[in-house]
Amino acid sequence: MITTKDPGKCNVPKAALSRRRTLLAGAALGGAALLTGCSSDDGPDRGEDSSAAERLRERSARDSTALLARYDATLAAHPALAERLRPLRSEVARHARAFTEHRAAPSPSGTPAKGRAHEAAAPAVPHDEKAARSALAEAERKLADVRTQELLAAPPELARLLASVAASGAAHAYLLAEPAG
Repeated sequence: MITTKDPGKCNVPKAALSRRRTLLAGAALGGAALLTGCSSDDGPDRGEDSSAAERLRERSARDSTALLARYDATLAAHPALAERLRPLRSEVARHARAFTEHRAAPSPSGTPAKGRAHEAAAPAVPHDEKAARSALAEAERKLADVRTQELLAAPPELARLLASVAASGAAHAYLLAEPAG
């Protein structure tokens, strides 16, 4: 509903638009997963064991590990957010593990992982808790969008995994954007 004097503007809060966009993205991901899963294209670059699929898995694992580092940095900077962030962080750790399967996986518990590589990747965290949650939500949203784009080039099993992880990321973004309650 437009209630401003300027008919080109509307009074819908940005948070509502963001939630709608997140929910629509989740619905689109589900449809894309179904379509991709039904694909019969078994070209040389679409096999589960192809080098393109392996590169996509490695990139997805790195992206999940970087997101995990962001959660760890946020938890370290804002311990009061632990109850809200630990379940989401655990999911991100499982996502990284799903992409790596045969390699050493990040810590699946709610505690930050130790190690030089993990600590070196820690991003700057806003000082305000709400801004820190917003930064995590934006990171989740961006990564979900990237994974949605990668669905088309992925072989069926990897596409289903990407779709599932992207939908989870969209849900995380929604939950992080919700006011603390």
